[in-house]
Amino acid sequence: MLRRYFRYQSLEELEREIQSLHLQISLEHDLEKVKAYLGKPVKIGTHIAGNSMAIHPMEGCDGTPAGHPDELVFRRYKRFGRGGAKLLWFEATAVVPEGRANPRQLMINDSTAKSFEALLKQTRDAHKEVFGTTNDLIEVLQLTHSGRYSAAFPLICQHHPVLDGATFLNRKKGVTLPSDYPVLSDGYLELLEDRFAEAAKLAQEVGFKGVDVKLTHGYLGNELLGARNRPGRYGGCLENRTRFARNVFTKIQAKVRQDFLLASRIGVFDGIAYELDPQTSEGRPRAFPTPYITGFGVSQQNPLEPDLSEPKEVIQVFRAQGVSLINISMGNPYVNPHIGRPFEKPDEGNYFPPEHPLIGVDRHFRLCGELQRAFPGLVMVGTGYSWLQHFQLQAGAANIRDGKVTIMGIGRGALAYPNFAQDALVKGKLDPSHTCKTLTFCTYLMRQKNNSLGQFPTGCPPFDKEVYGPVVKEARASQR
Repeated sequence: MLRRYFRYQSLEELEREIQSLHLQISLEHDLEKVKAYLGKPVKIGTHIAGNSMAIHPMEGCDGTPAGHPDELVFRRYKRFGRGGAKLLWFEATAVVPEGRANPRQLMINDSTAKSFEALLKQTRDAHKEVFGTTNDLIEVLQLTHSGRYSAAFPLICQHHPVLDGATFLNRKKGVTLPSDYPVLSDGYLELLEDRFAEAAKLAQEVGFKGVDVKLTHGYLGNELLGARNRPGRYGGCLENRTRFARNVFTKIQAKVRQDFLLASRIGVFDGIAYELDPQTSEGRPRAFPTPYITGFGVSQQNPLEPDLSEPKEVIQVFRAQGVSLINISMGNPYVNPHIGRPFEKPDEGNYFPPEHPLIGVDRHFRLCGELQRAFPGLVMVGTGYSWLQHFQLQAGAANIRDGKVTIMGIGRGALAYPNFAQDALVKGKLDPSHTCKTLTFCTYLMRQKNNSLGQFPTGCPPFDKEVYGPVVKEARASQR
């Protein structure tokens, strides 16, 4: 049964709930100040973003089998281009075929690069039609390897005492990986560093302002950060666990111009894997050992709680290497989706949130705020706003005002409301009839594989009905 949490008719009602839960979320009431904070330009490296709003990398699962952007990809980014956010973070793009998270994930290589160039041009043209210029628009391409969640078969960097029992194998969830399941070799990781660097060079050549080395959501780069169980050069101590990312940044720098931005979306709190409690339909933590040594950003004695000591060390190292843009995220959407994206309704077959979604929003804001204050000169993009619906701008403006974040980022909310930034700058508020209600239709589509191309495309059926209404009907019929 769907438990309705979001029932607030005013900022005051929302604030009373925040206070009753003893949370630290702040809201900016003055609409003119909301417009001013969110409209503030941001210097990133040698570039200027024209305002303080970003669109997060949101996969559409709608590329071609070869990894080219397809029709729906072009449509999505033209909508984002017209939307007004000045930092466009293009979605997870694989650097090798075996590292794709689904058969329709984008992939950049010599044969697909020209199609990325066309995608970027059409996005910029759409932006220029509305705003007259693209001089203050920054586009970053996220580069990824899906590791444990690769579509063909899991490519793991370590055996994990909890995740090995919750990993997809032959498209079956929860099949425990055998103890002799192979682990990626040091040699493979060293060669993969070169693939990331080559992909970054292609991204620069087609016109992107920078690349993001993805280190979040349980994928390979993220899991390496917690790979204390792994022997060899890429596991054990923190220096070894950061070796892959550090080497990737170094190799990228050797291939690109000095003004090319280095960025990373980092999962600063892995959390623990959850499972469905059949008695309550809510999520409950899976059994875990202590000390819990195979996570990143978690307390080893209680991995349900964050510990930012290592994330701070990692960000310090990356900043010294020339990384000028950090996107703060957390959680693993395959095993604890409520941590990464607080929601009302789970996708089909998943658990209901085991906590009030405001607690998850507060966790995002608190951890990002602690990191931003530790690195006040480093541009950080924050996450966790979409559940606040039409009050998210007030939270983003307050976080910028209070020095808790530099840029407010919107993910699934942008699928529902791609021009949210325009309304933010003109009105200082959002239209409640357009905002994402976190009903998880986008995730439902992302999980549906019974398609002739191996993957249904994902979008927002409630607010983009013309395109995704028929898609969700087809996916349900296929599932039946």
